[in-house]
Amino acid sequence: MKLLIGGSPSKIFHLKEFAKNLEKNKVESKVVIDTTVYSGFPSREISKWFETKKKFNNLVSQFKPDAIFVDRQTKFGLASTKLDIPVFVHLRGDFWAEAEMAKKTLYKSPMMRGVIWYKERIATNCFKRSTAILPICEYLEKRVEKFFPNKKTNVLYQGIDPSNWYQESGMELKHPCVGLVQSANIWEKTKQLMLLPKILEAFPNIMFYWVGDGPYRKTVLPFLEKYENFKWLGKLEYPRKIRQFLSEIDIYALLTGIDMSPLSLQEAQLMGKPVIATNVGGIPELMKNEVTGFLVEKDESSQLIEKISLLLNDPIKRKEIGNNGRKFVNDNFTWDIISKKFIDIMNEYNNK
Repeated sequence: MKLLIGGSPSKIFHLKEFAKNLEKNKVESKVVIDTTVYSGFPSREISKWFETKKKFNNLVSQFKPDAIFVDRQTKFGLASTKLDIPVFVHLRGDFWAEAEMAKKTLYKSPMMRGVIWYKERIATNCFKRSTAILPICEYLEKRVEKFFPNKKTNVLYQGIDPSNWYQESGMELKHPCVGLVQSANIWEKTKQLMLLPKILEAFPNIMFYWVGDGPYRKTVLPFLEKYENFKWLGKLEYPRKIRQFLSEIDIYALLTGIDMSPLSLQEAQLMGKPVIATNVGGIPELMKNEVTGFLVEKDESSQLIEKISLLLNDPIKRKEIGNNGRKFVNDNFTWDIISKKFIDIMNEYNNK
């Protein structure tokens, strides 16, 4: 069995780990950045707008895949669906909700609205023509069913390699502290950080560190940087600097308005940290409430304050919850588990 995997640059590290585990199960895999093979309009590089499928066709004819796996909806994925082989679309986010958010924020101009329309058209055709859509969580599977009620779906969670997540020194933080690792690329996700001023005021002697960046960082940062117990660390090297950061923090917090399968939530649990996360999207599927951490409702700063207080005042509880988290992720989300699940999915469709 030969599998061609196409994905975004930001996910190549994880897709290569996926491929490595597939190889252990006798699935030969080749990982490529989709847009380096076939991009076209609406690429940010105008020179690629008139790109042909020559590279794509050569790749397929030379590698001769039995199936193709794509982790986003691009022209690479669309071209794949026109071949006479199975194509599996790994859906990582709520495409429909995110498109609507983009139209209301960064993509307001007529030209950018046109770009969104074109991307939606590509994605819709990818979904329709694919062999199956593989949502990254059960919550997202329900969203797929709303837009494509007759489409074949199988949930495929994000995998992770626990051996990458071990204690590593190299970063000194002020204690006690709460650490956040999240991007600022989608406003609905980022705006929950606007709860932080109330939290910072409630815990003047606790440091809060935020790792991440994105276009909405400039919107929220002015409200946070005026507090002495807050520090923005920017985007850190992955995975080493993230590992050092998670080694050092006392509590991990994820304040988000929409999320399907945040990898940092798995990573923090593997690092033995108690987690506090907003009860949205697929987050409840990635942790066990009151066992590996605590779920809090959107916009509820009082719940955040309560859970942070509980954990800060009870180091034994922090350790117990952290140990539970590492076991939970090990038992459910390792690449060994996820790759075998995907092979079962491939076999299911290949045998039909």
